[in-house]
Amino acid sequence: MGHKSKSAPRRGSLMYYPRVRARRISGRIRTWPHLGGPPRLLGFAGYKVGTTHLVMVENRAKSPLFGREVVREVTVVEVPPLFIYGFRAYTKTPKGLKTIGEVIHTPLPKFADRILTLPKKNDFSKIQAFIENNLNKVVEFRVLALTQPQKSGLGKKTPEVLEIKVGGDDVKAAYGYVREILGKEIRAKDFFEEGQLLDAISVTKGKGFAGAVKRFGVKIQPNWHKHRKGKRVVGAISPSRPHMMFTIPRPGKMGFHQRTEYNKLILKVGENPSEINIAGGFLHYGLVKGDYILVSGTLPGPSKRLVRFRYPVRAKTPKLESPKILSVSLASKQGV
Repeated sequence: MGHKSKSAPRRGSLMYYPRVRARRISGRIRTWPHLGGPPRLLGFAGYKVGTTHLVMVENRAKSPLFGREVVREVTVVEVPPLFIYGFRAYTKTPKGLKTIGEVIHTPLPKFADRILTLPKKNDFSKIQAFIENNLNKVVEFRVLALTQPQKSGLGKKTPEVLEIKVGGDDVKAAYGYVREILGKEIRAKDFFEEGQLLDAISVTKGKGFAGAVKRFGVKIQPNWHKHRKGKRVVGAISPSRPHMMFTIPRPGKMGFHQRTEYNKLILKVGENPSEINIAGGFLHYGLVKGDYILVSGTLPGPSKRLVRFRYPVRAKTPKLESPKILSVSLASKQGV
């Protein structure tokens, strides 16, 4: 009987277990931060365009390159305005939050018919009056928003429906805020600020069925006679009784997982697409037609994937100064 002559780290992190496919193509936000101050939206959404690079002056004080010119990889996200078509009031119960009323702005815009269907008989004025009479029971408000992909270079018309929490200390002020923005558009400049840190939630690119080597990083067996039964396989797959261990790397579907990237730095909030449109358009996307933001680093998901942003839940550093951008690369990447 032999045994392993040396120890080795396990293959594949169990932090993301189980590695199942996301239920929907747009990310779902399960946790919202608790922010005081005046009422404001805690989230926004946009469509991933692609990546490019720029030259900027390093604005992180603890960086050894602080104050010097650096080249930074950035992701372009097109952020058309969100249309606020309704809001919900939540109360606290022993089993969690519960909706006590939902108000919809009528009439809805024409593009909303692609995703929403309202009952023929609806009287939201009574629901709104009920919420006003029970504000002492309300603990938070959340707005119902529609994306407007027809105002972007995406090439699709069906919007996504989003629920976004409203932050703030005062419930009455939050109620006045949601009534004020009901039936209006919220633009990117009303939410994003340059130098701001935000969390990005998206669904990664799907890669189909994959083996243990690609899925978990299992070591490929050496080419000698002991491994004639396979090279890209796991040698021992645990006892079969009472059951196989779930920690053993096995083949299966890979990708299309919801992932959250924390504290992404917003470098630029722009309204003029000609400043960042590359020659021939972005690969797999085309030309940006409206508001956009530049996010430092990369974001999960392929081009055209919806990316949701929220105020950070793990913020460790204050808002940085607005970065000084010297130039943005406009070189074409077609055929690269």
